[in-house]
Amino acid sequence: MAACREGDLVALDRHLPSPSHPRRYTRQLAGLGTLLVAWDGGQPVGHCEVRWDGCAAAEVRGVVGDCPEVNGLFVWPESLRRHGIGTALITTAEDLVRDRSGPRIGLGVKDGNTRAAALYVRLGYRPAVPRYLDRWSYVDQDGRMHDNADPCAFLVKELG
Repeated sequence: MAACREGDLVALDRHLPSPSHPRRYTRQLAGLGTLLVAWDGGQPVGHCEVRWDGCAAAEVRGVVGDCPEVNGLFVWPESLRRHGIGTALITTAEDLVRDRSGPRIGLGVKDGNTRAAALYVRLGYRPAVPRYLDRWSYVDQDGRMHDNADPCAFLVKELG
């Protein structure tokens, strides 16, 4: 696991295409996040962002404040899931928060994503906000804006 470097963006877009990579990298340059990348033989196979300013959802911030958030956790190809890559990304994120003397870290899990929810509970995350809407947007390759709202739960892990 390593923080994303500018030169990594090409490989990320080739192997894990996402319109959010440039935005997340820009947040990293501004000190608002750290985009972590998991590598396997020179190829990116997973990523997540530690959002240092916390979850953007007002209903979450009202309960947990600016608790750093793991956001955008993704492992690909699917055949590599359940091989510890997601756990390693989360563990690295937790270590980064501990290094900054952060007392806790949080993450959202989409309703119905039972595999991810089970992983987070196994890693010590507990519900803090049972229901909220994770609102997010992206611009597709044709320049069209897409707005989304996923029902989620927000989980927190105490790092003390």
